[in-house]
Amino acid sequence: MKTLYLDCSMGAAGDMLSAALYELVDDKKEFMQKVEAMGLNKVSIVPKPMSKCGILGTHMDVFVDGVSEEELIKEHEHHHEHESEHHHEHVHSHDSEETGHTHAHHHSSLRDIEKIIDGLNVSEKVKNDAKNVYALIANAESAAHGVPVADIHFHEVGTMDAVCDITLVCMLMEEIAPAKVAAGAIHLGSGHVHCAHGILPVPAPATAYILKGVPVYSGSVKGELCTPTGAALLKYFVSDFGPMPVMSVDKIGYGMGFKDFEQANCVRAFLGDTADSSETVTELSFNVDDMTAERIAFATEIFMQNGALETYTVPVGMKKSRPGILICVMCKESKKEEMLNLIFKHTATLGVRENISRRYTLQRSIVTKETEYGTIRIKQSEGFGVKREKIEYEDLARIARERNISIEEAQNLIKDGIRD
Repeated sequence: MKTLYLDCSMGAAGDMLSAALYELVDDKKEFMQKVEAMGLNKVSIVPKPMSKCGILGTHMDVFVDGVSEEELIKEHEHHHEHESEHHHEHVHSHDSEETGHTHAHHHSSLRDIEKIIDGLNVSEKVKNDAKNVYALIANAESAAHGVPVADIHFHEVGTMDAVCDITLVCMLMEEIAPAKVAAGAIHLGSGHVHCAHGILPVPAPATAYILKGVPVYSGSVKGELCTPTGAALLKYFVSDFGPMPVMSVDKIGYGMGFKDFEQANCVRAFLGDTADSSETVTELSFNVDDMTAERIAFATEIFMQNGALETYTVPVGMKKSRPGILICVMCKESKKEEMLNLIFKHTATLGVRENISRRYTLQRSIVTKETEYGTIRIKQSEGFGVKREKIEYEDLARIARERNISIEEAQNLIKDGIRD
């Protein structure tokens, strides 16, 4: 299975991720032609070789109105001025905490940014991915500052820089098309960061909010190593965080940050093949004979909403000849205690049995395709020598209702449209 693994031992930022992924592209010239045709006004992108601690990689130079991010950083360090109302959306490398350029004062809302993205000459998938990543940042800033998402505004220079970084990573993910994206624990850095609101601890509040539930750590490196943009891109694209899986590596990409540290300031991207997937899971089962069908349905919904991998019921005969229900809840070991609490809270059982087993799964992904009937999502699965795909039921049901036809007829319409 085609797998992308990201080493974030020096954190992550938008330009570093894009540079690392760019090194994995087969035809770089053709890809840069797509980037140039993207249609992002006032912005140009120049990949250039850069060495860190003797390792050669790529750094993405982004110019906004002919001004590079490095120039903005130097200006910030010289003047120590902080003009951005919301402070990290235009910082996408380990270069500064606040790089407001003194000649720009316009701010953009999330809606403005979505309009910019919708106007780009890229695929609908890239547009949707980019808007979803930006929504993660906006929601994090909303939570950090205690204001509605609609009131979050982004500095003009930062907006164009961030849209560039995010869209570029989304384009590269589409170009590389890994079946699975994994990453190691994320190094956040340490110390404090200067921003428009004052001096804040690392990680910045928005970064910390985005990375809830993701393995992270601090270290001896002083400075902000993971920016909100880097955090949002990882949160959106990475399905598994942990040690590097056993994989046959075909390509390695190095995306370099601007600043120098004792450790090479880079994101490493490994592209290769991994074996078919299996994992250890916990099965929790129990019998009930005094719960209504409504209560059982509600409980199983709660289990799934809170991270159960699977839940199912089986009719059984119990003591005193009573008909009952066997309820099984499958979850990861890390979720066991939470599931046990939910089981005892939402069911009438007095005891739960535990069984540890191996679970073998096909790797699943969702692709979207534009048809004359609207956007269609297709679930693809692969592994153990087989490949399958299935149109999402909700999309089939929508078309069937709109055209007053059966599900089977809707499926045939979509398949014919995709073939055409």
